[in-house]
Amino acid sequence: MALHFTRAEYDARIAKVTAAMQREGLDGLLMFQQESMYYLTGYDTFGFCFFQCLYLGADGRLALLTRSADLRQAQHTSIIEDIRIWTDQAGAQPAVQLKEMLEELKCRGKRLGIESQSYGLTHFNGKAVDAALDGFCSMSDANELVNMVRLVKSAAELKYVRKAGELGDLALKAAIRKTRAGADEGEILAAQQGAVFAGGGDYPANEFIIGSGRDALLCRYKSGRRKLSKRDQLTLEWAGVYRHYHAAFMRTLIIGKPSKAHMAMDVAARAALAEVETKLRPGFTAGEVFAAHARVMDDHGMRNHRLNACGYSLGAKFTPSWMDNPMFYKDNPVQIQQGMVFFAHMILMNSEAGSAFCLGRTYIIGEKVAEAVSKHPLEMIIRN
Repeated sequence: MALHFTRAEYDARIAKVTAAMQREGLDGLLMFQQESMYYLTGYDTFGFCFFQCLYLGADGRLALLTRSADLRQAQHTSIIEDIRIWTDQAGAQPAVQLKEMLEELKCRGKRLGIESQSYGLTHFNGKAVDAALDGFCSMSDANELVNMVRLVKSAAELKYVRKAGELGDLALKAAIRKTRAGADEGEILAAQQGAVFAGGGDYPANEFIIGSGRDALLCRYKSGRRKLSKRDQLTLEWAGVYRHYHAAFMRTLIIGKPSKAHMAMDVAARAALAEVETKLRPGFTAGEVFAAHARVMDDHGMRNHRLNACGYSLGAKFTPSWMDNPMFYKDNPVQIQQGMVFFAHMILMNSEAGSAFCLGRTYIIGEKVAEAVSKHPLEMIIRN
């Protein structure tokens, strides 16, 4: 099987989740989030865009309901032995077949947790599950149950995060080599993604972001490319990805002479990141991290140019986004703990001046200090 962790590691994760279920008074858990399935069993697929559900009983029993296209995927990549197939046909009713599976598993009258915040469990499918299980069992919101368990990474997971960080640095070096006046954005993007693949990495959970000129002020991927001017700015947001574990990065590269706006943004971004690093340790909250970022940015006159969030958790994520909870925003009470992984991004977008400057990298929370998984210096990158 194509497993990336030992069976003992998976057993330990299942034990943590069943203990959390016991604390919540749950007899079973219906998982629709692909991240939960991957974390607990190794099951690796993009088939979650269709209906599929992984059941975990309080006794640790696993059962997967999926499509025939994912049967061998589950057999080859996971520890799941009980794999059921719902039938692709006109008028298919996978939610009804889920009820039939749960009937066999003696879940009638039981209290089951359910993950309803899932890209695969659409509103249409969610209503079908509600209808099928109405009167059969009671269901309770369990969207954060597995999420909170997998928030603190094991030593084995952190090895993959560090490898992802190495791949992210290689992607930055590849981008710098390609960045110059007249360069095509497509060549830069290809160099970054190629560096990750060549290093043994994976596709990211969302597209790499690239934009120059006015498009350097965008925080999302968009279709369309341009060539860099003699005096330009290039914003890149990418991730090194290894075994689905992400290490995200963000930089704005300057082509030609940096403007006064760029120089001021660079100073503010580096000062804010340095202050954020003092809060990336146990004993602080996600909200306090954001407050540190906001305070420094505002002191540098950047209040109107910064965002209302400055980072988020990272881990093994699937499309359409590598972002994970918790996020760094105002008053977020989540406590930072050793073994968590966070992407801290200092994003400045000055629409009046048409200038952007972004600086971000991924950290592993240690006992006393945060470990940056990137070794690349933080100074402004200037290319001609």
